Amino acid sequence: MTLRSIRRYPVKSMGGEDLQRVDVDRRGLVGDRWYAVVDDDGKLASSKSSRRFRRRDAVFEHRATTRSDGTVEVSWGGGSATVEDPVLDAHLSKAMSAMVRVLPETSTPHFDSGHVSLVGTATLAWCEERWGVAADPRRLRANLVVETDEPFAEDDWIGRPVAVGEVTLVVAERIPRCRMIDIDQDGAVAPGDGWLKRLAAERETCAAVYLDVERGGVLRVGDEVVVGPLG
Repeated sequence: MTLRSIRRYPVKSMGGEDLQRVDVDRRGLVGDRWYAVVDDDGKLASSKSSRRFRRRDAVFEHRATTRSDGTVEVSWGGGSATVEDPVLDAHLSKAMSAMVRVLPETSTPHFDSGHVSLVGTATLAWCEERWGVAADPRRLRANLVVETDEPFAEDDWIGRPVAVGEVTLVVAERIPRCRMIDIDQDGAVAPGDGWLKRLAAERETCAAVYLDVERGGVLRVGDEVVVGPLG
């Protein structure tokens, strides 16, 4: 198996960026979800409302990318601004009809759960063929897409180490999906009939897996992927 693609999301819930290589530390892909849109109650902009999140669908109309100097730039239909520029916070506050700021992670992680997400190409192909959905990995917001031969093979890797080039990950759990999977986002247009209800009916609402980092290093597109035995 090989690593087919890498995608990082510098600002949580916004569109992201394709990478050919990325550094990985114990937190995950360096720079991934490091920033989030935060309101005065400390809640993060997301597709849902909960103890930690507040539904603000306008966040999906924005894309975050990393410049060569490490600065994160947010773009939208009418312009762009860099993180820490007051212009960006003013624009987002207007777009979301609330006072918000783009802030870096502190003691509260920006991740929903696991630090790295992965899906297999065979899983995406199965969903597309069986259900007729546009199974774009960007709608799953997966960090890593791996070439696989069997649909949902990654579900069987839970508890097992996965070596990707010089990085070692351990599969922690399947990922339960939410309404975000059926939202137009990150350049991927959602089909009108939806994907979530099909996952609920046949796959316990789960697609892709979360992994923890056991050994960091550099990931590169084309790296060999080797799944080890269960602990």
